[in-house]
Amino acid sequence: MKKIGTVFYGINIIGMVLYLLVCGGAMVTGHPIYPGQATLLAEVAAGIILASLPRLIEHFAQVELPPLLVALYEVFILMAILLGSGMQAYSIPYWDKYEHLFSAAMLAGIGFMIYAARTPDDKIMQIDPLLISLFGTAFGTMLGVFWEFYEFTGDSLLGMNMQRFMAHGHPLVGHPVLYDTMGDLAMDVLGSALLGIYCYFAMRKNPAWLKTFMLRKRKRN
Repeated sequence: MKKIGTVFYGINIIGMVLYLLVCGGAMVTGHPIYPGQATLLAEVAAGIILASLPRLIEHFAQVELPPLLVALYEVFILMAILLGSGMQAYSIPYWDKYEHLFSAAMLAGIGFMIYAARTPDDKIMQIDPLLISLFGTAFGTMLGVFWEFYEFTGDSLLGMNMQRFMAHGHPLVGHPVLYDTMGDLAMDVLGSALLGIYCYFAMRKNPAWLKTFMLRKRKRN
């Protein structure tokens, strides 16, 4: 799993650098490839830092993050920044829903990491797999709800349209107003539940599986 995270990290970094070179060069010559190119370039440049965040944390905090969690994070960054914003993939139907699927699984993984960190080593083997699976699912779903609170606040105070309550500049009316938010929440539940189900069967097979989500101190050479 660590190799998968490394592969997606490489895709993020190489892809973002190429994007900056190609799209930045096109904008300088007066032929921007995408609308709002300057803003997109800034987002992709920031994405390089975000994609490197797990490695920066590991380096400065001298810890090893759970490989599965890092892999899910790198996939999420790829979908959200390079493909989603930079290459306008958000215009693809349901793109943001697939993104919510991966982000929810990642957030559920953070729940497993917290649970593992708060459980003594000699107690991990005694944990009920169903209990930890439900905890991870609930944790990921809860953070998904908090994200919708953030979007609602941004839409209300800053006049944004993150919850897609407007179409072509006009407010939606009736049931369609709920489509985006309810779709996001449904994918949050599904993404969290999928990792929760995987966790359940993995712990049924090997109770020590939860240790793969432990935050470990790096050994000093």
